[in-house]
Amino acid sequence: MSKNKDKDFLLPEEEFEEEEFSEDEDLEVEEDDDLDWESLADDEEEPLSEEEIAEHLAALLEKGRRQGRLTRRDFALLEDVDLSDDIMDSFCDKLEDLGVEFPEDLAFMDQDEDLDEDDDEDLDDFEDIDEDIDELEDEEDDDGSPALEKKKKVKKVREYTANDDPVRTYLKEIGSIPLLTAEEEVELAKQIAEGSERAKHKMAEANLRLVVSIAKRYVGRGMLFLDLIQEGNLGLMKAVEKFDHTKGYKFSTYATWWIRQAITRAIADQARTIRIPVHMVETINKVIRVSRQLLQELGHDPSAEEIADEMGMPVEKVREILKIAQEPVSLETPIGEEEDSHLGDFIPDEDAEEPAEAASFSMLKEQISDVLDTLTPRERRVIELRFGMNDGKSRTLEEVGREFGVTRERIRQIEAKAIRKLRHPSRSKKLSDFLS
Repeated sequence: MSKNKDKDFLLPEEEFEEEEFSEDEDLEVEEDDDLDWESLADDEEEPLSEEEIAEHLAALLEKGRRQGRLTRRDFALLEDVDLSDDIMDSFCDKLEDLGVEFPEDLAFMDQDEDLDEDDDEDLDDFEDIDEDIDELEDEEDDDGSPALEKKKKVKKVREYTANDDPVRTYLKEIGSIPLLTAEEEVELAKQIAEGSERAKHKMAEANLRLVVSIAKRYVGRGMLFLDLIQEGNLGLMKAVEKFDHTKGYKFSTYATWWIRQAITRAIADQARTIRIPVHMVETINKVIRVSRQLLQELGHDPSAEEIADEMGMPVEKVREILKIAQEPVSLETPIGEEEDSHLGDFIPDEDAEEPAEAASFSMLKEQISDVLDTLTPRERRVIELRFGMNDGKSRTLEEVGREFGVTRERIRQIEAKAIRKLRHPSRSKKLSDFLS
């Protein structure tokens, strides 16, 4: 891949002054003495053989294991390589198992997203997701055991497609829309630059399948499949408005960035019951990656102290991040096979009173009320106001005096007389049992 082409593949910086990208989209270039990237990138004319691709992927795994991260420059040779979904998923899984950080929006990871107008196989992939699902279900890992992670993904995709008629209807509708040729794409881009709303509509409509292909990868992250598609369509509309055909890259390559950004931001804003800021989501993901790496190295779940030491972060901050990362659980979650009980039934109320204490307090209130009934109405009212027996708020002598229209000294005398009466054995013995 030539330097110019590599430069064209990246988005123009001025196009994204309004938007923020995550740290995963860092475009830093790191030099690597082990691999001669320049010579490999220049040799774009001859396609790589399967053996060369396998050797290159193995070299990337080894470099990622040593350095802990891979940059976009490391993947330059694979940008135009047609990798199968099996190889791509297996390679990414191995990187995650090793705890290697890598950009998740590379073009070679989305071959089905960068649509080739003359490729009927790509069109079939978008029109019938069920075929992809069936293939995934039959796949097995190298050791012969079922591909558990893929089966989980398959199950989640089926939940949003197999039993969801709106999804099937939508996929059928967009599958009937013809794709654009390169010439048609350029012509529409020129019309859009002149302000044609019809051209905008046609450009967006012809790329709806691109949105579906990207949205499939985010199923199971807290949003419905149709919601993911809708958010991706908003990103597609933004890409239509900002696309510049003079830069030399295809519209699908450019739109992928906007669609992916729209979906990821929607997940960050809407997927959780309690919203977590985007920068905190990135921090949580980094902590999770380090945890997986330590699990591989230590052989046990790492503690907060071990994670903090590895990341060079205070232990309290790591504990706070792990606490924030927890998903809220409904108290109405059914428990058991019969689902006749809920999670809230098994959680104790820390503020609830003990039954014995509650009964004793209720009896005490009744006895106090009986004793106060032996006083005159005026004396009872003064005692209740002074000690806040009705509303929990005690009044001063002056406040009680204003309510009765007398001086504070007179209220003090009434209070003293009432207390003397309450201390008489005929009354106090009713309350003595509650003093123990």
